[in-house]
Amino acid sequence: MVNRSQSSNMALIKDKRGIFFTALVILIITLFVLSFTFYSQINERKSTQKRIETMNNFLFSIEKDMPRQVYISGFRIIFLIEGRIAETGNYVPDVNAIMQESFFNGTLYGQPQDLMIGVTFKEIESKIREKANKINTNITLSKPTLEIEQEDPWNIKLILTTKFLMEDLNGLALWNKTEVTIAYIPIETFDDPLYLVSTNGAFSNKFYKADDIVDYVNFNSNSTKYVNNTDAPSFINRLQGSSGADENGIESLVNLIRLSNAGVNAKEGVSIVDHLYFSPNTPSGCHVQGRESWFLLDAEHLNTYGFSC
Repeated sequence: MVNRSQSSNMALIKDKRGIFFTALVILIITLFVLSFTFYSQINERKSTQKRIETMNNFLFSIEKDMPRQVYISGFRIIFLIEGRIAETGNYVPDVNAIMQESFFNGTLYGQPQDLMIGVTFKEIESKIREKANKINTNITLSKPTLEIEQEDPWNIKLILTTKFLMEDLNGLALWNKTEVTIAYIPIETFDDPLYLVSTNGAFSNKFYKADDIVDYVNFNSNSTKYVNNTDAPSFINRLQGSSGADENGIESLVNLIRLSNAGVNAKEGVSIVDHLYFSPNTPSGCHVQGRESWFLLDAEHLNTYGFSC
């Protein structure tokens, strides 16, 4: 027979076992929930990091490609400006304003330009947005400005500034910044507007940089070359018809033989430095020893280049 004391002990043991197994089950379930939550958080974090990395790489590709896009647009606009100068015989009063018009509207003096198809700001932004949509991202370029300047004699500097917003369509990540794109356009191979306007389009001279003074005064090439001189007008000044001195000024020596062969009457007894030769009040010059009879320079440039009469 089992007495009451033994029965009570057995019940107590069963209760303890029940509590133990219940606690064990709760512990196992708790550990499972914690492990699952932790695993889910890790996977979610990895997924977010991967998404951010994808978007960051896309942003890097945009920033790498934008200077090329701005370069193409700027090159075409300068080409159009020079074509306008050659066609009309008139300089462009405000190069920056024309740059703005052509880049943002695709027009030149209000006239649509086929050459600007596909390279205006709106079209550049549209292409970027199209690519962004393929990776479930939205991009907005707002408040754009374009500036043109020179910080050296041989290149045009274009600066495109925009407010840049890139956001994941699921709200995982967002970039909000000011994007500055800089492109440099070499002036070499463009025609010098000073020659085009001054000869009514009969004679053109392309920009090529001289290696040194010897190369500069050598008239054997098809185009007389240029050197930097701070008393001369820059490329932008030449587009605008300004003969003012500039720290990025460049100048060439006018080849009077080639000028005459093009049917342009040559001036006599004056300096052949281009921005002086083609000015209304050309300074007189003296013949440089050992050179052609028409190779004349004014006193200032004789001193600059180390020549003597």
